[in-house]
Amino acid sequence: MGFVRGARALVVLGAGRVRGAVARRAFTREQEQRPPVVPGTFRVAVHFPDAPVNLYQLEQWYAPLRALAAELPVVVLARQATTARTVAAASGLPVLLARSIGQVETLLAEHPVRVVLYVNQNVRNFSVLRYRDPAHVFVSHGESDKDYMASNQMKAYDRAFVAGDAARERLAAIAEYDVAARTVPIGRPQVDAPPPGPALPRDGRTTVLYAPTWEGDRPSMAYGSLVSHGDAVVDALLADPGVRLVVRPHPRSGTSDPATAAALRRLRARVHAAARRHPEAGHLWDDETAFGWHLSACDACVTDISAVAYDWLATRKPLVLTRPASPDAIVEPAGLGGRLPLLDAGDAGRVRDRLTAAAEPDEVAARSALVERYYGDMTPGASLRRFLDAVHALVVERDERVAG
Repeated sequence: MGFVRGARALVVLGAGRVRGAVARRAFTREQEQRPPVVPGTFRVAVHFPDAPVNLYQLEQWYAPLRALAAELPVVVLARQATTARTVAAASGLPVLLARSIGQVETLLAEHPVRVVLYVNQNVRNFSVLRYRDPAHVFVSHGESDKDYMASNQMKAYDRAFVAGDAARERLAAIAEYDVAARTVPIGRPQVDAPPPGPALPRDGRTTVLYAPTWEGDRPSMAYGSLVSHGDAVVDALLADPGVRLVVRPHPRSGTSDPATAAALRRLRARVHAAARRHPEAGHLWDDETAFGWHLSACDACVTDISAVAYDWLATRKPLVLTRPASPDAIVEPAGLGGRLPLLDAGDAGRVRDRLTAAAEPDEVAARSALVERYYGDMTPGASLRRFLDAVHALVVERDERVAG
């Protein structure tokens, strides 16, 4: 049995190497069709070492990075060829493939990179953090009260660009971490630069977004509602003729838990069937677009304790948060889950009533009061400008340091 497993692992490994080699050759050919990169060009690099499965973490930064590239030359530093090809085709940004740390070193030697941005905590970030000249900045891929948002790993970075005061309060729990010196509040630039999305009909229906997060990879991160709430939420919303349902599951849903994968398949089939029966309703299962267009296109949201909840909060539109079914999932009393009513799994079938209640003036006022705490100034364009200014300031600071 062990021999069979070992043989299968070797086959998978070999197939992966073949795919990688094919992707590298294709990326090289594609790069030859683009204008050559002139040494001395790039000032900001975005380090992304992951496979395409985690590209949702980077995709939400495409629009803010394009805005930054209009002011400072930006390059995405990918460590896998399949990822590099996808980013180059979709982002509109220059992409360099650096499979080895030697290639990273060449980039930093040829270009005056003064800021390196990181959207996740991949262990390969550590290989780039060794370089002293650039400022290393963690920008994350969403604001939330999930347990990992207050990780001791934050100490590895020179700065963390955070959403607002709530994030700084969360990070203050890290021992020996100087929040005042190492965090820069920027709001949520993605809200100011949403990605394109499909055109939904405007016919009087209430468009409700159900955006469950994934099941997590450890008990404290088990916030996902697909198994516990999903069937009842989807059935109740599809049964209401006044509702258009948009389901946008987390891209990693089902990767760690077979029950979640089964729920995902079951609900996808249910939404597709409803869309065929009632094409005029415009029900949509969305597992292809980048998240963000939903904020303006949808009227209300049902989601879990996740980054989606915090992005939606800024819209001030009706929001229903689910209560994690797992007793091990950490719900911070001072976080959003401790300040808003939570939808229990047993009450999931009454989600329409909860959405109605969430539209009442007192709940709208309660959510609006939280926006300032989580994001600060959310005047259109303010978050994006704070992000751009924060990067500019660090580039100037590191230029002066290197010159000195």
